[in-house]
Amino acid sequence: MNIFALFEARVREAVEALTRAGQLPDGLDLARVVVEPPRDSAHGDLATNAALVLAKEARTNPKALGEALAAELRADPRIAEVSVAGPGFINLRLVPAIFHEVLRSALAAPEAFGRAQLSGGPINVEYVSANPTGPMHVGHGRGAVFGDALCNLLVAAGRQVTREYYINDAGVQVDVLARSAFERYREALGEPFAIAEGLYPGDYLKPVGAKLAETHGRVLLDRPEAEWLPLVRETALAMMMDMIRADLAAIGIRHDVFFSERTLQQSGAVKTLLQELRERGLVYEGRLPPPKGQLPDDWEDREQTLFRTREFGDDSDRPLLKSDGSYTYFASDIAYHRAKYRAGATELIDVLGADHGGYVKRMQAAVKAVSDGQATLDVKLCQLVRLLRAGEPVKMSKRSGEFVTLRDVIDEVGRDAIRFMMLYRKNDATLDFDLAKVVEQSKDNPVFYVQYAHARVRSVQRQAREAFPDADLSAPALLKEADFGLLTDVGEIEMMRLIAQYPRVLESAAVAHEPHRIAFHLYELASALHSFWNKGKDLPQLRFVNASDRKSTWARLALVEALRSTLAAGLAVLGVTAPDEMR
Repeated sequence: MNIFALFEARVREAVEALTRAGQLPDGLDLARVVVEPPRDSAHGDLATNAALVLAKEARTNPKALGEALAAELRADPRIAEVSVAGPGFINLRLVPAIFHEVLRSALAAPEAFGRAQLSGGPINVEYVSANPTGPMHVGHGRGAVFGDALCNLLVAAGRQVTREYYINDAGVQVDVLARSAFERYREALGEPFAIAEGLYPGDYLKPVGAKLAETHGRVLLDRPEAEWLPLVRETALAMMMDMIRADLAAIGIRHDVFFSERTLQQSGAVKTLLQELRERGLVYEGRLPPPKGQLPDDWEDREQTLFRTREFGDDSDRPLLKSDGSYTYFASDIAYHRAKYRAGATELIDVLGADHGGYVKRMQAAVKAVSDGQATLDVKLCQLVRLLRAGEPVKMSKRSGEFVTLRDVIDEVGRDAIRFMMLYRKNDATLDFDLAKVVEQSKDNPVFYVQYAHARVRSVQRQAREAFPDADLSAPALLKEADFGLLTDVGEIEMMRLIAQYPRVLESAAVAHEPHRIAFHLYELASALHSFWNKGKDLPQLRFVNASDRKSTWARLALVEALRSTLAAGLAVLGVTAPDEMR
């Protein structure tokens, strides 16, 4: 039950009533009308901007329109109070029975509560896509968690989602990987070992060297690079992807599709794309003006094969071929995104690192071009993660040779702490991840605070079973027995209000592609529960379980069970467990 959608429909009915009465013109655009929580809950339970966004088109005063709409809404028996504030905001206070209905909805169908049915075609979400040249680092982990939670969120909102990983296995970096692995192969055979400048120094390639030695013996030592390089590359890539898949599994992340860049190029898809773009007049030979500021080291003032991306909203046309005649990364990326669209996805989402900011406009232009405007691309950039321990920067990992691996962090603090904290900040803001703080058992540690709220409800339920050993305390029984009219304390009302907000939070988070909104709301829910618990320490009549007051106990057990199931649903979206006990 989404009370915000329910009363948004009611506001639209009020607008239609005024239109029929001749007080408003026909055909007003209601697209921007919303019903949302007021900034201050003291003002009411709901607020709408209808008067503000319609007044200009209706050629009337926002305040006067607000008063006219308020008069219509006051006739609704579900609304206890209507007030018009400031320039025309309309605040609504609902009768308690509405929140009681929300509790009944959450208790009767906890799996369905909060879920939405947003319209739209299939969505392809590409995330992680780390180069398969070594173990994943913490920065990869942020994009991985964000992408996975976003997929969970979209599914909860009723969308059809494909989770995809793009394997960058066709570039120069995989040849560097192969040469680095070959040095570990020599090491495994007892040959003199040295990592030349430009190769990957991490110990993670030792198992690759050992595997090559086991498979080929000393045969590769006497072969020229042209012969051993493809063999070593295949083994190294396969083992690196196995390691990446294992790291992803350890943090609870899965993909439906692993798409190989190399197969894209071998299939001729990039060549076919360029030919089609030429036929459409979207490719030409020309020169680009030099970029502003200091010229990059690889800048070449030459005639190039260019894609007319400016026609589709980009700042500049973009090259498709390098000076040696090979395809640019951009050319391959266009072909890849076209393949996603042709596979049926009408909405594409790429989750990338913050250093890909210059990529956004050109790829959005490219997707618009190759889909004839039928597909959209949203690029979500994940900012850096600063890894700390008690406020001090963490040194690099010996295993990687360059950075702290994601697996190191998983092993130290666990997947729940990583997942929740990676999502407890908006993706485009830098994240400080303190290994000491994320395992603290305190209010200052959000993941503990939220999980503890879930465990605390389970503790309340165990206490109730001890106090009422013969009673049926299942959700259906509570739904039948509980008198929600007894829930009148401000703390109880706040919990009901936050439970009622969850469906709207989930839907708006899915529309905005912002899973952090779920994490924030769960913290508010947990805070409301813990605050009421603390009130019960000083006021026995407010305790969740009161052996001498069966009726109030039943009502509060129903309330906290609805809150618990909402916490569990939100944690599931984030990919975080909902524990029954905290030790």
